[in-house]
Amino acid sequence: MNDRHEVPASIAPGEAMATPDHSMATPEQPMTKSEHPLAKPEQPMTKSEYPLATPEQPMTTSRRPLATPEQPMTTPAHPLATADHPLATADHPVPTTVALIGAPTDVGAGSRGASMGPEALRVAGLAATLDNQGLTVLDRGNLAGPPNPDQTTSDGYRHLPEVITWNRVIHDAVFAELQAGHLPLFLGGDHSLAIGSISAIARHCRARGQSLRVLWLDAHADFNTNELTPSGNIHGMPVACLAGHGPAELTGLAGFTPALGPGTIQQIGIRSIDAGEKRLVHAKGISIHDMRRIDELGMRQVMADALANLDPDCHLHVSFDVDFLDPDVAPGVGTTVRGGPTYREAQLCMEMIADTGRLSSLDVMELNPALDVRNQTAEVAVELIASLFGKSTLSRFRSGGSDPDRRW
Repeated sequence: MNDRHEVPASIAPGEAMATPDHSMATPEQPMTKSEHPLAKPEQPMTKSEYPLATPEQPMTTSRRPLATPEQPMTTPAHPLATADHPLATADHPVPTTVALIGAPTDVGAGSRGASMGPEALRVAGLAATLDNQGLTVLDRGNLAGPPNPDQTTSDGYRHLPEVITWNRVIHDAVFAELQAGHLPLFLGGDHSLAIGSISAIARHCRARGQSLRVLWLDAHADFNTNELTPSGNIHGMPVACLAGHGPAELTGLAGFTPALGPGTIQQIGIRSIDAGEKRLVHAKGISIHDMRRIDELGMRQVMADALANLDPDCHLHVSFDVDFLDPDVAPGVGTTVRGGPTYREAQLCMEMIADTGRLSSLDVMELNPALDVRNQTAEVAVELIASLFGKSTLSRFRSGGSDPDRRW
């Protein structure tokens, strides 16, 4: 449930593979084009269809797997680049100094343990990973706030005073880093804390006249209210609060309400929504790319849709709840939901975000080391964060060209 009820035939080496239409190919008797298992005798495979290039028809730069200094690899057909939006220049450049801000609390969750998330990410080598990618990393340590009182629900909320206090502290810390020209990387902690971080980002963007796009990577829609929630856990309510549905102390943190309009946020990977919550997200027009849509269209098309019409000067924020991932990949969360993105699907998601060149802030939420296996989930999260910041197998260039300063 989105309100986040916690729940604790092979081939031997050296053998060649045979196909139905020919005997095994060997170095002495290589496979000819007419014998290729994808070609038909009456319609042999042409050179243009053949997966390997020949001297008569060499592979072009856009098709070959490796680039050379004389002809570097470009990305002219990137699905997000258009003539009007080349994703190459901006009035507000993306910062290259990353500020790590920890919030060690699970005050909005139903189970304990997410308070240890910031340290688990540090132990997994987050700062060194970003430093190795050429970024300047400032670790601001952990913020301080009230302890988890572990109380029952009051008026449909658990721990509302403590959640308000924590979010005010987070708002001020994130806003200060944005004002300093840094990229805030917020380390949770439970996902209720995203109310503070995203409110600060919305305030910052409004002051600069800059557009904002929020990608909410999560198994849950997080659009419950105190009237809909079965549990009262506020980590199931942050999107509703950011959209203006909740206590004024949270909905007005940005200085205006709502902090996010329905067209600002794209939810990806959703697979658990409560009944009342489902009606509310439909009524409010929230864009949800659930797992069925990912299954039907593939992660590439879903991400292209989620990033479509991205302003070249947009502030792109990612709120990454680790339970976005399938529990087989990331067991260290308190609200696992089976059937999430695989490791490779998640990597593609992050790489396509990096391809925009507009990532300007990031939340990493709900990592629970108490439920993890030898810090496996934290290590996976750090690998995905590296991809978000541009780590890739091959060097590519934004929007074509060969300027080394635009390579990542």
